[in-house]
Amino acid sequence: MFKFAGRTFLAGLITILPVVLTLYLIYWLAVSTESVLGRAIRMLLPENLYWPGMGLIAGLIAVFAVGVLMHVYVVQWLFTKGEQIFYHVPVINSVYRAIRDLFDYFSPTTKRKFERVVAVSIGDSGMQLIGFVTQEDPDSMPEDFRENDSVLVYFPLSYMIGGYTVLVPRTALRPLKMRMEQAMRFTLTAGVTGVANPGRR
Repeated sequence: MFKFAGRTFLAGLITILPVVLTLYLIYWLAVSTESVLGRAIRMLLPENLYWPGMGLIAGLIAVFAVGVLMHVYVVQWLFTKGEQIFYHVPVINSVYRAIRDLFDYFSPTTKRKFERVVAVSIGDSGMQLIGFVTQEDPDSMPEDFRENDSVLVYFPLSYMIGGYTVLVPRTALRPLKMRMEQAMRFTLTAGVTGVANPGRR
């Protein structure tokens, strides 16, 4: 009885928790934006002209405006020059680069080959690993890696943040009919969740 109740409670928790955490993150961002920008707006406007939500709206407009301005060459150049400051400050350099690379990956303007999911054969053992092709251009690799028509493949570790990037011959690759999100979820959970059905994408 207690075992069944525990299993049922855990199933409910696993179902609800991702939804709750996602909604809370959205709520936290909205409240934080309203708090910071709302305070600034109240300093500029008479109190009777301010109404709740103006800070959030101002934040959305500001983000959209930055996105529009980033299509202007001069703004891109100025941003790149300013960004160099972060690249020359110890500690901040490493943190900023990691965050920048992560957000650049998800940027809609970034062309990604990382979405190519492959199975990599391990010798004649019959074993295969699921990986993601991260680099196919020889000119973008270290000079010693440019031989034998090989590509770089990233293998994520299950239940961990991390993985290995391995130089693999093209002949050992087999394309898989999986979206990057599906394959990443599948490998990070060690296959426990199975391949997600269309309703859980």
